[in-house]
Amino acid sequence: MELKQYLSTAIEAAQEACKVILEVYHSDTFDVEAKGDASPLTLADRKAHAVIDLILDATHLPVLSEEGKDIPYEERKKWEYFWLVDPLDGTKEFIKRNGEFTVNIALIHGSKPVLGVVAVPVTGEVFSAAHGLGAFLHVDGETVSLKKRKPVSLTEPGLRVVASRSHMNEETQAFIHRLTDPELVSKGSSLKFMLVAEGKADVYPRYAPTMEWDTAAAHAIVNEVGLKVVQYGKQEELVYNKENLLNPYFLVR
Repeated sequence: MELKQYLSTAIEAAQEACKVILEVYHSDTFDVEAKGDASPLTLADRKAHAVIDLILDATHLPVLSEEGKDIPYEERKKWEYFWLVDPLDGTKEFIKRNGEFTVNIALIHGSKPVLGVVAVPVTGEVFSAAHGLGAFLHVDGETVSLKKRKPVSLTEPGLRVVASRSHMNEETQAFIHRLTDPELVSKGSSLKFMLVAEGKADVYPRYAPTMEWDTAAAHAIVNEVGLKVVQYGKQEELVYNKENLLNPYFLVR
């Protein structure tokens, strides 16, 4: 498996998806109510999915995404490698037009993400990583290497905690309450993971529902900078291609 070649393909697919998403995002019809098959959100999602599918098809690997979530587990569980895709992550952010939404493309080997691309249509930023090859931020024609990091101790004072604007529930509040003088930072979509990967935050508790395609690409990037995405109350990381594609709660650090 030549990860470098697949990474190049995934970056191309994500960048092309960003283009079609922006066409919808900046269109005159955006203010249409975001419901039903004709909504800007659904239109952008469908167009991005089609572009990604077309480009990834050249790899001859199966693709699993929200739009293809009905593929039977009996078929999926035989896959050695497959693409796990969220063509538009950040529904609320897209509708609010705050720019904090992403395109997520991951390559899964067995049950682990070994490659990830998180692209931000509005800023043009592309985060990428592949197992053993490092993690990078591509922006404005430049490529910056993301530094390796060590997990923080949760007893340290002043930890920067990623807290979702949309999902501040009791479990998240309890986690934050146990910390000493924490600083809260917030972003939409998989950009929450990227805050930790870039060193702009220290820990991200996600005690609210997510699906596998929401996390896989960012998970690969987080791993490549030396951090983990561990299941709530356990030491094991998130795993993928489960029969039920819903993730358990997790902690990024």
